Amino acid sequence: MTSATPAAPPAAAPRSDRYAWLVLGILCFVYVLNFLDRQLLSILAKPIQDDLGITDGQLGRLGGLYFALFYCILGVPVAWLADRGNRTRVLTIACALWSAATIACGLSANYGQLAAARMSVGIGEAGGVPPSYSIISDYFPPHRRGRALALFNLGPPLGQALGVAFGAKIAAAYDWRLAFILLGAAGLIAAVGVWAFVREPRRGATDTQPVAADMAGEAVSFWMTVKTFFATPTLLLVALAAGATQFVTYATLGFTTLFLMREKAMTLDQVAIWYALVLAIGVSSGIYLSGRLIDRYAARRPQVYGTIPAYALLLAVPFFIGFVAAPGWPLAMTFLIVPTFLNYFYLTPAVTLVQNSVAPRQRTLAGAVLLLIMNLIGLGLGPTWLGAASDWFRASHPDHSLQYAFYTLVPFYLIAAALHLAVARTVKRAHGVQS
Repeated sequence: MTSATPAAPPAAAPRSDRYAWLVLGILCFVYVLNFLDRQLLSILAKPIQDDLGITDGQLGRLGGLYFALFYCILGVPVAWLADRGNRTRVLTIACALWSAATIACGLSANYGQLAAARMSVGIGEAGGVPPSYSIISDYFPPHRRGRALALFNLGPPLGQALGVAFGAKIAAAYDWRLAFILLGAAGLIAAVGVWAFVREPRRGATDTQPVAADMAGEAVSFWMTVKTFFATPTLLLVALAAGATQFVTYATLGFTTLFLMREKAMTLDQVAIWYALVLAIGVSSGIYLSGRLIDRYAARRPQVYGTIPAYALLLAVPFFIGFVAAPGWPLAMTFLIVPTFLNYFYLTPAVTLVQNSVAPRQRTLAGAVLLLIMNLIGLGLGPTWLGAASDWFRASHPDHSLQYAFYTLVPFYLIAAALHLAVARTVKRAHGVQS
């Protein structure tokens, strides 16, 4: 594993490769479906609760702990296999598996069957993102990688927005089960598209300073990569900071639709329009802008990998409180735009820092370790925490249990910002030592 300080860009940029952008577009589309399938449970929480009779705590575990255990833990060995084999093939199989499991969600007749289907979605999605990170990094050089990964990371907000728009519309017009079945079928078609159109790139093809082990074609040890990741302060800190941020973002995503409908008197049709717009504009703008800022400033001021997300999170706090406290959904939506934009300034810096800091043959596995840490913390614990908190507050505040549960997320904003500032100090120190 190389230094944690990203490489400076070359003097001249290579000519744009149209096929690289085609590959990026296909991978982004798959990521849209990946996140759409993942978030459909939270989008359709109200009709699912009404049909199956599950509590907020059970809903939180379905979307959080049960899903994350398989998604995060299996992601590491799958990524190791992808680093040693064909990443495109791994992605194709993974996409087909999670799409079939999404169809199974729509066919579930009780809580146990739905839990098993969600776990299966997690197993499939474990092979989705890390291979894509690595493939993109071998199609785009370091000085353009931040922008490329930022565009790829538009998958989550687009998936969230499309899920809210189409998932809610289908559920309102027909049935929540049909939404799962149709989206799963679309994922099976996408898996065929990956197999047919995405070529496996040569590892390290776009790196300006190849690592000796990779030039020799040596396979990097699984445990060596994992051990070095945890022993590198910058990489471990950025994973913990991203995890603390995702604790807030996944908890919020997991229950916002239910919160708006139950406590802000919003209908499913209104959610399909207004909340979809907030997600599409806010999250995608935050992810893309942070990537452009990283490409522009990181070579001269590497501490921006930490300071950009830290300041964004601190600025988001008062608007998040305004969203939770607003008396009705129109004002709540107005407040929600700002944290939806700022909460996602962490993702592209974290992914870019890790991808730029490791050898080409370690990128898939290093990306998987990053996802393991941040998703176990954020995806595994965030929705689980918020659902349990809502159940706990229900005894004393039956009409506003989710509102009080949302307030408990404010301290996690501050923890995440503090960790990102620690990342900034560590990256700056590493850069200063090597300058």
